Amino acid sequence: MTRQTASPQRPRNALGNISVLHVSVLLRAAAAEGADTEHLTSNFRLSAETLASAAARISIPRFMRLGHAAIAQTGNRALGLRIGALTRPVDAGIAGLAGQSAETAGEALSTLIRYSLLTSQNSRGAPSLNAKDRQALFYSIRPYNAFNFFVVDSVLAAWTQFVRNVTGQYEVLERVTIEYPSVGQDDLFESWFRCPVHFGAKENGITLKPEIWTQPTRQAQAAMHEKLVDLCERELQQIRKGWTTGDRVKHLLTPLFKGESPSLETIASKLGVAPWTLQRQLAAEGTGFRELVDETRKQLARDYIRETETALSEIAWLLGFANPAAFHKAYRRWFDISPGEHRNRLKAER
Repeated sequence: MTRQTASPQRPRNALGNISVLHVSVLLRAAAAEGADTEHLTSNFRLSAETLASAAARISIPRFMRLGHAAIAQTGNRALGLRIGALTRPVDAGIAGLAGQSAETAGEALSTLIRYSLLTSQNSRGAPSLNAKDRQALFYSIRPYNAFNFFVVDSVLAAWTQFVRNVTGQYEVLERVTIEYPSVGQDDLFESWFRCPVHFGAKENGITLKPEIWTQPTRQAQAAMHEKLVDLCERELQQIRKGWTTGDRVKHLLTPLFKGESPSLETIASKLGVAPWTLQRQLAAEGTGFRELVDETRKQLARDYIRETETALSEIAWLLGFANPAAFHKAYRRWFDISPGEHRNRLKAER
């Protein structure tokens, strides 16, 4: 098959998608409220392998249906607050870790929101931050209904908990504004956020107290913050330029090659899709799973031979070949030369 140059991929669902990092927190909150999470994961086809993969995402509508089902099981309409309370910086991925190591709470929250695209993409908008007013804003998801109230609750509560985590303070907010109208739980919300909560507002947001905005974080580490921000920036650029499905498959293949060749089913599960869906997506990009496995192995093999002194038998294992002979045969097919001869030639050239 001839590989075509793929254009940036739109989310398969018009509303967008969300990382299973957030799904895991939702399930943790549901379990804490007494829900049968095995039933939920089974009904929503969320395998253990999918939930353990940082690369996996599910559609926004699927996430909202999962949350609604959890609320129905627990009877807790304010499950979003529970989700926020159980959210840790690491649950926001590298963006959360980068924010946690920032110098001040304001910088930490700014970092978290700047890189929110790394774990959630929504066609309706993106979170924003107004540093002048110390305000973090979550976009409108009108029309509001029983399926999406908890999304606003959980995002605002997670941001609040994040600030509490990085500062060690509990009363960190000046006020909270929520776009949807009151559902009769005003006292509960004000008790949780520890500040006035205004429903039916023009926007969804939290406003930090002035002294909290400038407060040093407990785990400030300038060098680590710089390194993590750089990593966030690189991933953000990849997302913005448009990772194809093939790119995502190749990204997952490399660490799985050791001693074996990963199956289509394994990669599909890590991406949170059915095998036939993955095949269809790759075909639409003019490629296939076997082709990507071969291409990834070829690139890795060339680098191992050119840049390292690793034994050929070990390279064969690192690339998932059954034995060194199979690696030699593949290398000759790729480069029309044996790996040993190629390494010697490269040494002579240097």
